[in-house]
Amino acid sequence: MDRRTFLNTGVAGALCGAFGASAWANDPSKIQGFDQTQTDVDESQVWKPVSDRKVRVGIAGFGACQFGAAFGFQDHPNVEVVAVTDLIPERRDGLAKACRCEKTYDSLEEMVAKDDSIEAVFVATDAPNHVAHCVAAMNAGKHVASAVPAFWGGEPEQAELLYETVKKTGKKYGMFETSAFHDDVFAARKLYAAGAFGEMMYTEGEYYHYAPVSAPSYKGWRDGMPVMWYPTHATAYYTCVTFGSFTEVSAMGKPSVVEARQPQNNRYGNRFGTEVGLMRTSEGGMARMIVSFDTSGSSWGGEVGRMRGQFGAYGEQSKFTTSHPEIQDKVAKMNLRKPALPPNMSAGGHGGSHGYLTNDFIEAILLDRLPLVNVAVALNTTMCGVVAHQSALKDGELLKIPQFTL
Repeated sequence: MDRRTFLNTGVAGALCGAFGASAWANDPSKIQGFDQTQTDVDESQVWKPVSDRKVRVGIAGFGACQFGAAFGFQDHPNVEVVAVTDLIPERRDGLAKACRCEKTYDSLEEMVAKDDSIEAVFVATDAPNHVAHCVAAMNAGKHVASAVPAFWGGEPEQAELLYETVKKTGKKYGMFETSAFHDDVFAARKLYAAGAFGEMMYTEGEYYHYAPVSAPSYKGWRDGMPVMWYPTHATAYYTCVTFGSFTEVSAMGKPSVVEARQPQNNRYGNRFGTEVGLMRTSEGGMARMIVSFDTSGSSWGGEVGRMRGQFGAYGEQSKFTTSHPEIQDKVAKMNLRKPALPPNMSAGGHGGSHGYLTNDFIEAILLDRLPLVNVAVALNTTMCGVVAHQSALKDGELLKIPQFTL
């Protein structure tokens, strides 16, 4: 089945779970991943601007996660936040205050249509509208950064629309997948590019986010969603290390014990709170990817992974190990720490990734290059989970995964 055929067939089913506890609506710091986490930064590598120009940015979305202000656009020296929007007036005012911006619009559609001064837009809106909002912004001549996932799993045809719009408009598109700038993924990406792994034989990615109840969400989109429609914090442990993709998957699901994830209690008819997919990679290797919103009490993190290559492995205690002396010598000379961010800009939450995603996107515009998690990487990181959920609904049937390239 080719990609277009798959995307035109539609997908049944849904994504399990949400993000727990009503207190989260008023205190985003209580949402898993939004705490200001430690990150391994080499402060000796002083940040140097690539331009003295400021990119004029509009920001959309300040919901329960308050994502619009969480990535530090307002603190980047090459950014001027010139407009913000949220459908709810109180949240719109909160976003304006957080971003130190006076101009507001009632909707994203109004903002991108009316404000020609905006050069780029950060889409931090509800997941089911990510593609519609990104497409509207790009068609209005704006570059776009988007929160995850790249598209909503119930409408896989959105993936093709996003892909074709990026190619047609020539605008920058970046998905803000936080695992891409976890310390271990950052280091593994450098090691892989240097040949330290050789071919990647096996990868594990895991995203655990205990959610006995759903966090507030626009029109309740999180309520009972299938977990593998939100796979990117796990699947990035392969795609954002190698920039490869997953070609096929066999997945299984564990029925949830949470009331909201009983099929009669959610719009998706979803019953799974945990899904596990065994995937073939574009290198011919294998990967095991897990997403669970039913597990709790983990002492070793909610977004984790391990990689095992031809020559070495990474993951245990965040270290690279190899039995090849020449590889050991090469790695010993490498600096695997993240470079410093601009002054007064925080690395932020989700493993100290927020500020790095923003800096990467802004520098992609200024240097006219692709963002790290460009549209092909974003879609390959998301689509595998959507197909994995299909497979779980079919008792593990091996299914092909549509591919995206640039």
